[in-house]
Amino acid sequence: MIRQGKGRKPRMVFLGRKTIRAIRGYLRYRKDNSPALWVSTHGERMTYSALRCFLRRRAEQVSLKSIPTPHDFRRAFALVMLRNGVDIFALQKLMGHSDLQILRRYLAQTDQDIHTAHMRGSPVDGNL
Repeated sequence: MIRQGKGRKPRMVFLGRKTIRAIRGYLRYRKDNSPALWVSTHGERMTYSALRCFLRRRAEQVSLKSIPTPHDFRRAFALVMLRNGVDIFALQKLMGHSDLQILRRYLAQTDQDIHTAHMRGSPVDGNL
């Protein structure tokens, strides 16, 4: 449970086995006693700005031409979930959006996405 997310609203967050394993490894690695899950190199609660700096440093280390933002990861999550068949209303809740219009901003679908959806749901052509 995220007690105080964006807009100071609590939200339930679900984690898979691989994510839980990675978080446990991260927590064993940490040497501080902060109650925050994500902390800076100084042991303080990680800010949005610190996360952007972290992503910039990692992108430079692997020579990415374009530096991703935290919202790029949210967009990728939303699009992959949709492509994997997660229903739009469940995705809305997972993203923490109160309105579907907000979710639409994240879902820049390609023509291939639309074609796949048509083929999957077509009453004539049936499933892929």
